[in-house]
Amino acid sequence: MSFVIALAGKGGTGKTTVAGMLLRYLVEHGKTPVLAVDADANSNFNEVLGLEVDSTVGQAREEMKKGGGLVDITKDQLIEMRINQCLVEADGFDLIVMGQPEGPGCYCAANNLVAHFMGVLSKNYPYILMDNEAGMEHISRLTTSNVDLLVLVSDPSWRGIQAASRLQELARQLKIVIGRPILIVNRASNGLSAKARAEIESRGLELAGLIPEDQGLAEFDAMGRPTYALPADSPALQAAYDIFARLLP
Repeated sequence: MSFVIALAGKGGTGKTTVAGMLLRYLVEHGKTPVLAVDADANSNFNEVLGLEVDSTVGQAREEMKKGGGLVDITKDQLIEMRINQCLVEADGFDLIVMGQPEGPGCYCAANNLVAHFMGVLSKNYPYILMDNEAGMEHISRLTTSNVDLLVLVSDPSWRGIQAASRLQELARQLKIVIGRPILIVNRASNGLSAKARAEIESRGLELAGLIPEDQGLAEFDAMGRPTYALPADSPALQAAYDIFARLLP
């Protein structure tokens, strides 16, 4: 079975950037191959990774709805073929992007399409890393596997910490089986306020560590460069690696 890591957090916390750092850590430490899943409707994981995406699951779903199926092929074979067409292969990992369906409505159908094939995919990957939007519904639909590590990403503000605690509670309400939920505070320039620390303690959050504000990372973002390629001496990357080493020895 794959070790499933899911990231969640409110917008603007740098969740996807942290997901890219975590993916890089897994690859550099030989925990490969990794299946990276961009389950955020506002897909930009590929930009963090510096990859081009030609086909998303949402698009594949729309194509299948319009027909154009192949003769002498079962539905399961067609689904498997479409999912494989959506995989972007990279060094040490593959990326699959949920994307947005062309038609109106929710993302349930695209999620179900991945869920149908996730069991097959998981046999090929020791690690699955899912970058999710703020809600936890995608996790509950994407896979029937347990989430071994839930990484809640917040900024240092009290409101950010509060939002992370609500996500943890939402995961419980959805009956997602989580081996270990942890909190990472990103963009921390002066540590945490007493109020933020009190919120963490009162909500029963496990603080795994802080990632500092990093001017070099901000410059990468400003120039549209993939933060996956940050230099090894990046303060943010070094702090993130220290955290990951404790979580994933």
